[in-house]
Amino acid sequence: MKGYSKQILSLPIAIASLAFGIAILIIPAAISQAQTDSACFMEDANGNVLDLSQLCGGDTPSLFQVRIKRRDARIPVIDVKFNGNQTFEMMLDTGASGIAITAQMAQSLRVQPDSTAIMETAAGRIMVPLGNVNSVEVGGIKVNNPQVSINENLDIGLLGHGFFGDYDVTIKQNVIEFKHR
Repeated sequence: MKGYSKQILSLPIAIASLAFGIAILIIPAAISQAQTDSACFMEDANGNVLDLSQLCGGDTPSLFQVRIKRRDARIPVIDVKFNGNQTFEMMLDTGASGIAITAQMAQSLRVQPDSTAIMETAAGRIMVPLGNVNSVEVGGIKVNNPQVSINENLDIGLLGHGFFGDYDVTIKQNVIEFKHR
């Protein structure tokens, strides 16, 4: 009788262990599925989620990644394409409300100022000319006809909410992720 009672007592422990083992196998798959809206994705060796919906015949991807070229004062610098044919390095400025370009960029892009505005900057209030470009594109995201400010005090352009306002932005070590809301 003593041997029989040991088997009865160990049965609940065996069932609990089995349930725990099954949960460990099932839950991580559900967690990684929740990282993207698309059912067609993969995760690279660094844990970055790559949306493969275009390869799988899905609709527009919801997650875009852009390589960080370098950092300037710890702020990510990325390549930004203007008007479909000119690429400039710009800082991704999560505190900027719009898209600020340098005077040299404005000249190269032939931006014609059509108004002015007073902007709050880290250096204080300044008046800047405003104009438009045909398009701004980063990593598959394209914004048509955005307004840009031309700031003669900048050495490098600033890409702000005027570009990524409809996206949640995650800055990682080597990439920036834009996830459409």
